[in-house]
Amino acid sequence: MHASVTGNSRPRIVLSGQDLQKSFGGVRAVSGMNLTLREGSITGLIGPNGAGKSTLFHLLSGVIRPDSGRVELFGDDVTTLPTHARAQRGMVRSFQLAREFGPLTVLENLLLAPQRQRGERLLPLFFSPAKVKAKQESLYRRAVDVLALSQLTPLSNEYAANLSGGQKKLLELGRALMTDCPVILLDEPGAGVNPALMGLLTDMIRQLNAKYGKTFLIIEHDMDFIARLCDPVIVMTEGRHLIEASFEEIRRDPEVIKAYLGGAAANV
Repeated sequence: MHASVTGNSRPRIVLSGQDLQKSFGGVRAVSGMNLTLREGSITGLIGPNGAGKSTLFHLLSGVIRPDSGRVELFGDDVTTLPTHARAQRGMVRSFQLAREFGPLTVLENLLLAPQRQRGERLLPLFFSPAKVKAKQESLYRRAVDVLALSQLTPLSNEYAANLSGGQKKLLELGRALMTDCPVILLDEPGAGVNPALMGLLTDMIRQLNAKYGKTFLIIEHDMDFIARLCDPVIVMTEGRHLIEASFEEIRRDPEVIKAYLGGAAANV
C-alpha cells in the first residue's frame, strides 16, 4: 500500500462520492456510484468502454453536477462547487487531452498554475511589492524544481505547443504539482505516451506520492500501468461500482472477467 497507517487507524478519507447519479438524454451514465479515496493512496479506476469513468471524474471534479448524490472533499460538501473552487480546496485534475497554454513556454505554463497569486491583485503591487517579489521568487524556485522532477529542464524555454504528447502529459502533471493540491485526479495519463516517457510518468507519480504525499485517482486503460502503480483498484461497469481490491484480486474476479470479456479468460 502507498498510504501510511499510524497504529490501527486507517488513513483519512480525502475524497468521496456518495450515491452519485447522472443521466444524459435518458441514458444513465453513472448509477448509484460510491467511491472513497484515502489519503496517500494511488487508486486506479478501470472498466470497459462506456462504464462511466470519465463522467464520474467530471462529477468528482466539478465539471458537471450530479442529478443526485453528494461529493465530499476533506469532509466538506463540494457537490455544487465548480472546478476552480475545488482546486482552491485542494483537488486538481487532468484531462485525456493535455490542456497546456501553447503560446507560452514550459516555464511560463508552470508559473501560471498556482492560484491566488499575490501579484495578480492590484493593491499588493502598490502596498507590499517586496512580498510580491518574494512570492514570485519562491514560485520560480518551485518551478525549477518541478522542471527537474519532470525532466523538462532542457525544454523550459520551449513553447508548450511544440512538445510531444508525452511531454505535454509531464507538463500537465508538473502544473498540478505547482498548485500544491494534495489530491490529483488523472484521466488517462498514459494515452498517446511512448514507452520511455510512460516509465518517466510512472516514476514521477510514485515520487509525488512518496516524497510529497500526493493522493491520486487515475483512470487508465493500460493494465500494465495500473498493475505497477495502483493499489487499490476500483472497477466500474454500467455506471456503477463493481469491486475494489488489489489488481491481482480484480483480475481473477468472475464479475470483472464477465464485465470485460463476457466470461472469457481474464487478461485485464
